[in-house]
Amino acid sequence: MTTDNANQTVTPIIAYQGHQGAYSHLSCQRMFPDFATHACMTFSAAMAMVERGDAQIAMIPVENSTAGRVEEIYRQLPHTSLYVIGEHYEPVNHCLMGLQNSSLAQIKTVGSHPQALAQCDKHLTALNIQPIATLDTAGAALEVSQKGDPNHGAIASSLAASLYNLDILEENFQDVQGNTTRFLILSREHKIPIQDAQQKYITSFLFTVRNIPSALYKAMGGFATNNVNLIKLESYTPDGRMVATQFHIDVEAHPCDANMILAMDELAYFAKDIRMLGTYAASDYRYSKV
Repeated sequence: MTTDNANQTVTPIIAYQGHQGAYSHLSCQRMFPDFATHACMTFSAAMAMVERGDAQIAMIPVENSTAGRVEEIYRQLPHTSLYVIGEHYEPVNHCLMGLQNSSLAQIKTVGSHPQALAQCDKHLTALNIQPIATLDTAGAALEVSQKGDPNHGAIASSLAASLYNLDILEENFQDVQGNTTRFLILSREHKIPIQDAQQKYITSFLFTVRNIPSALYKAMGGFATNNVNLIKLESYTPDGRMVATQFHIDVEAHPCDANMILAMDELAYFAKDIRMLGTYAASDYRYSKV
């Protein structure tokens, strides 16, 4: 809770993309039960709320264990002024749902976000159900409730089914069990956590390589020689130009680690425009199945 100038208790706000009942909404409730949730139509709108100070944080999905990365987010991160302050892994339980008293045999078309449709593709094909892409999973569930067509269903969360009074026709409809989505928690505040020897950390940053031979290989070499675990490398072409490449890096390290300091010093020699996106505690989920 925060307090305004009139000494009144103000409930902090967390923004997310999608309608009420989206997986992002579910993740917000589980991670920040004391926050008020605010639905936004787009990822950029959710981020803009935080940039303006209308919300304290945003919950943004970046990758799924089955369908891969959410490319749109990695393209937007270089253009936002926000920082990453945490991560959250949400196990996905895709529910195939329809109108109340409908049956699975009636369903001919199903709406959902393209990521969710990709994660259920084999099951949809086996049932000869036509997928229809929508902006988000919960929006597809809302459409089913409004459309009133017993032949049309949605793939969404159990929360969406409850909110829109739909029947769940089949739970765990995803093709791969254990399907999980990783979310980033974004804030205007750049707070580097105090280092705890018992805690593992992720540090995320952006950089552009210098125009010299083998620049990327040399830039990454410092992390290898200093025993810093590099866990993600994403590339971009800034502003659609093909003359330079920008990279997003996640490493398993805290900025105060001696090896990390050495690796970043070496990176600075071969790279430019280095921008720190944030340091945050690594989720326990990363190591739960190791």
